[in-house]
Amino acid sequence: MKSRIFQILIISVLFCGCQKEKKQSQFDIAINRIGFLTTEIKVNQLDSVFAKDSIVKSIMSKSSLGGSNEIEIYEKGGAKLLILEAKTPSDPTSTIENIQIIDPRYKTGSGLSSGSIFKNIKEHYTISKINNTLSTAVIFVDSIQAYFTVDKKELPKEFQHTTDIKIKASDIPDSAKIKHFWISWDHND
Repeated sequence: MKSRIFQILIISVLFCGCQKEKKQSQFDIAINRIGFLTTEIKVNQLDSVFAKDSIVKSIMSKSSLGGSNEIEIYEKGGAKLLILEAKTPSDPTSTIENIQIIDPRYKTGSGLSSGSIFKNIKEHYTISKINNTLSTAVIFVDSIQAYFTVDKKELPKEFQHTTDIKIKASDIPDSAKIKHFWISWDHND
């Protein structure tokens, strides 16, 4: 009898161990990871992370002040996927600090993407703060290291031409479209 129970136990463990885990998608957004890009990846490693895609680094002229740190990622077919900003411009050993999510296929676990509306943010995440800028409301969600912009044209008229009024989540219509979706990997070196 003990032998039979032991056999069943062994088979159960093997069966559970052999089940496939959910395969990581190139479009999943999680803490410290966007697809196969992580906070540890350096600029000089991007070619291997985005081997099937095209990488375009901004070229600065000699007359430009400072260095550019924008790196655009495109699918081979031409669709823009992401805009990356290196922590240290022009340093190939720098890590990535900010990522603008362009392609709506990139999604968080709750389905939030660049094609989402404000209701998707409000229903699934705690809003850390909202900043009122000249043309947008900037919505911060610290739990996923993200911030979003909503065009002020989507807000009630009293918010559209001033930065003096504090914007609350209840002031933003559920149907307001996300204009920009950014992930910010704050590196505390």
